[in-house]
This record gives sequence, C-alpha cells and structure tokens, in this order.
Amino acid sequence: MSNKTILTATIPALLFAFNAHAQADWDHPADIPVIEPVTVGLAGEQPADIVRYLMVRGAGQTGISPDGDRIAFSYRVTGEPQLWVVDSAGGWPRQLTFGTGIRTFRWAPDGRHLLVTRDAEGNEREGYFMLSADGTMERQLLPLSDAFRQFGMFSADGSQFLFSSTERTGRDFDIYVTDVASGDTRLVFEGSFGFYPRAWQPDGDLVIVDEVRGEGTVDVHLLDMRTGEMTRIFHPDEPSYHASYQWLPDGSGFFLATNQDREFSGLALYTLDDGKLEYRETPDADIYNVQLTTDGRYLAWTTNEDGYTKIHARDRKIDEVLTVPELPAGVYGIGFATRAHTMMIRVTGPATPGEVHVWNLEKNELTQAVHSNLAGLDPNSFITPESHRFMARDGLELQGFLYVPDSNTFDTAPPVVVSVHGGPTAQSRPTFKAQVQYLVNNGIAVFDVNVRGSTGFGKTYATLDNQEKRLDSVRDLVDTVAFLSEDVRLNTNRIAVMGGSYGGYMVNAVLGSYPGVFDAGASFVGVSDWVRALQEASPALKASDRIEYGDIREERWQEFYKVNSPINNAHKINVPMFVQHGANDPRDPVTESDRIVRTIRDNGGTVTYMRFPDEGHGVSKQPNRVAMYRSLVSFLEEHLISDKDRSSN
Repeated sequence: MSNKTILTATIPALLFAFNAHAQADWDHPADIPVIEPVTVGLAGEQPADIVRYLMVRGAGQTGISPDGDRIAFSYRVTGEPQLWVVDSAGGWPRQLTFGTGIRTFRWAPDGRHLLVTRDAEGNEREGYFMLSADGTMERQLLPLSDAFRQFGMFSADGSQFLFSSTERTGRDFDIYVTDVASGDTRLVFEGSFGFYPRAWQPDGDLVIVDEVRGEGTVDVHLLDMRTGEMTRIFHPDEPSYHASYQWLPDGSGFFLATNQDREFSGLALYTLDDGKLEYRETPDADIYNVQLTTDGRYLAWTTNEDGYTKIHARDRKIDEVLTVPELPAGVYGIGFATRAHTMMIRVTGPATPGEVHVWNLEKNELTQAVHSNLAGLDPNSFITPESHRFMARDGLELQGFLYVPDSNTFDTAPPVVVSVHGGPTAQSRPTFKAQVQYLVNNGIAVFDVNVRGSTGFGKTYATLDNQEKRLDSVRDLVDTVAFLSEDVRLNTNRIAVMGGSYGGYMVNAVLGSYPGVFDAGASFVGVSDWVRALQEASPALKASDRIEYGDIREERWQEFYKVNSPINNAHKINVPMFVQHGANDPRDPVTESDRIVRTIRDNGGTVTYMRFPDEGHGVSKQPNRVAMYRSLVSFLEEHLISDKDRSSN
C-alpha cells in the first residue's frame, strides 16, 4: 500500500470514530452545528459582515529557507491552514499542500524539502511527511497514531531528525530519532513526563533538551547522541524559564533567553567548559526570541515591551548595534536563514494580520515577501487599542488593551466585552483579532485584560494565580469591571465576558462566583470541573499542572477543587451563556462543557451551545469558524445592544 493510500484510508476511519463518539455521547442534536452556505456581502457595505473579517488573511507560521531566497508560510485562504512558498523578494506564492490542513512545518537543511505535520480533526496526534519544496513529491515518514508527538530539529546534515513522543507509555514524552531516508525510528532516551529536544550542536553529538517541570518552569539537559547519556545543566531552586537556544559555531556554548535568578528573561551565554551562565542583556522586559547566524556574526533578539515587540540586533564581528528597519507596530516573530545573513520578520498587529518582511543585514535592505489580504475591508476602520494599567482591590497593578468604537460613527456609549486569554501563562497582546475588530466596528467595545498569572509582567506576576491563589485571578475580572465603569465613554451597564481554554474556565468561574457583575458570558473549550479535568489531562499537561494547580492525586487538592470548580456554582449562573467545544479536544475534554451546559439548563438557564464533532481545542475549519463566530456575534449583539441603540446608530 502506498503512503498516499495509507493516509487516505486512515483519516476517514478516525473521522468516523470521533463523529460517532461525539454524537453518541450527547443527546441534544440541536447543539451540533449545521453548516450552511453564507454570503459575504458587497465590499464597502456598512456594517461589514462578520464573514469578511474572518476572511482577512495573513501569514501564520513562517520559516525562511536555508539560503534565504524563499519564505514558507501557513495560509488559510482555502479554509484550512495549508503550506505556501514565496520568493523572499516577493511575487506570486505557490500552494504546496492540499486536503487536510497542516499543523506545523520545518525547512530541511538541504532547502529542497520541508517536513510537514498533520493530525486528524484537531486531536493533535500528528503524522510526519516529507514534502519537496516545489510540492510535487510527498512521502509519509511517521503515520498518524494515538501518541502525541512534538517535533524537535534536524541534524546539521539533514539525514536525521529528533522528536518527542508518548508512544512508549502513553504518558511520558521520550526522545526518538528518525532516519530521513529510510524512515527508521529508534528510541534515544526514556523520559518521565516531558523531555523535548531543542537544539543540536553543530557538527557535534550534544543536544539541548528541555524538561518541563511546570508552567514557566524548565530544567535544561545535554543529551549525548552517541551514548544516550543525559546530563542536567540547569536545575534552579526557584522555578525558571529557559528557551530559544542558539549554539555558537564551534559548539563551545550557546546563547539563550532565561529568567534564572531574574524577574524578567534576559539574554545569556552558557559555556560548556566552565559551566557558567553569563548574562549579556538584562532589560526590564522579557527577551523571548534569540537568533544567531550560523557563522556567529549576527545576533538578534526580541523584547516584549507592554505587549509590543521590539527587535534588537548586533554585528558581533565589529561589536556594533544595528539599526532595525521601521516596521508596523505589533507582535513580531524572527528567524535567520542558516546559510545567509538574512532575517525573516513576521508582523501581526491590530491592522496587520500577518505580513512577512525580509531583512538583508549586510545590505541593510528590507523587502516585503508576504502582504496581508484585508478581504475588502477598509484598513482605516481597524481600531488600535489603548494600553491601560489599573489597580486590583488588593493593590496589584493589572493591564489590558481597550478597543473603543469610533465616536464619530456611534452616538451612544458602547457596551463592553471583557476578553480573557487562555494559558493561563500567556498574554493578551496587540495582534490582529477578527472578532474583536468586527465587534468594535459594530459598536461594542472590547477590553483584552491581562489578569494576574499572565506572562510579560515578570516572573512573580506569572505565579500570582498558582494553586490556592487561583480565585484571585477570577476576582480580577470583577475589578476590571470596576475600572471600566470609570470610563465615561463606555456603558458598563451592559457588559459581557468572553474567553477560550483557560479563559473559558475564567468565564465559567466568574459568572457563578460573582453573579450580577456581567450580563452575558461566552465560554470556549473551558474547564468546569477541575478535579476531572486535571485527572484526565493529556500527558503533556500533567507535569506542569502540578505546579500551576497542585497535585490532584493529593486529597487536599481534590477537596480544594471540589469546592472551587465552576460546576459547583453553575446553578448560580443567571445570565445568558454561549458555549463552544470540539468533541475531539485532547487538552480539555468536551465533557467539561457538556456538564456545565446541562447543569445550567436543568436550573432553567439559557445556553447557546455549539458542539463541533470535527474540531479539537479550538475551531480551525473555515466553515465551522464562520458558523461559530456568526452565532457568537449575534449572541453578543442580542444581549448587549438595545433596539434604541440600533435605531440611533
């Protein structure tokens, strides 16, 4: 049987199994979305349809070829994320993958191939495929399976690659190596919970390996590929973050981003001979992305400054700071070509859904390789948020981004949606958000809040919602409403709360624990019962969960979450709710939403539930996205905008 036949035969079987399971476990067929054809409306019509906002396109995951001449990027123009390639100088992009959407990709060192990963209907169990850079040849390296996998990196010559997988126990992430030519795979190291290869020593045998001990907590090891010996080099007493490793050309050490012994992540150099960690840059803001050219000449890194990204670069040969070309404000991803002094910069901002620029450092020339497609929307209509800092009741400073409708367009003070990010160790940043821009352009303000526990504000801030302090972050949402009520531009008499993943939990929690604060809520793939969720979490999450939430195997944590899980206060939810979940969710089982929906309905409450049989931890397919967000915005408009407001505007 050919590889193509294997792929075709496997996916439908998995689809059938997931769909049948999803349908059999839920006896409310009306909650299973029916996907219907939709119209986009005419360009220039006001207000523009939500579908137009969802059709705004930009580059997603992005990678520059080894020679710097091409940019590969994921793009949703077909409805699912597919792989495209374009010349770095710009031009017409070429689509390389079709059918099932991709999850990730990597350029092979030869520049003639790319490794592509896919899963089945959002279950995050990836198969690996090698694809020629012209898209004409594809072969399966690792089939879809029941195991979780996480790609590591290629060897320098491209003959092998490393990845982590739970194939051995179904629980622990071990490290495997695969021969690219034959597809032969062997176990290199047996891990315990989470071991992930990150960077292979140039022309050497050492691999930098992360051991994830918890949210924001990473130990670092060196794996000898010849002997299989694992040596731990970082195990700080205080939980610390290490990432973005860049080997020196001679393999004598590596640069990295770390907050070991610091409040914010700095740029550091670790040398093998003496085992010393030396900080080179220590700003009062997190350094996230460290990049080094293969010859070691150019070093670059990014800082997160109040949510916005700033790029820094240095010519190490002449010890000179480089002037970075001007770019649209927003959040950046950067990466160097391995065989050229060329940097790829992906930009996403409030009015920039995903541009890709290419910076030639030797010539100091910037070209744009990928342009955003705004789907006929006026770029001047996109709202840039205001950054606000305010105090919680206990004196802690919180931060968020406020999107306010144009006062020249709307005569009345707008209602408000408070949006909560997932994670919880994540951060709301000024990227392009289709649903936010739609709501704001239709007279609803949005506040993207970074409650305690968010990243980007220092190590201490990120731990302030851990374990027993979990409910403090829920209370922050109440204090957010109090802050917003002071803004005379806003109508906080009509206010909703919305969030996905951990943000979905926050919605579930605040509506039950603080009834009367919000007028409506929208929860996507959210937790309702922490006891069950932590017990049934995927292997990738269990280790980190124990630091973030406590060890659910212990009686005291079971008792804590029996009392403090949203399901126990669901009977107090007395406002309309919108709930969405995918039946194939591997992170947060769909039963979490099933349970809270059933409880609210049994108590006479109102819930709009969208239970997708072919999605996982999110909504990825374009028809599903259209159906979900059209339903969501209709829900929010119904419960936040009065007939009087509609007539006046």
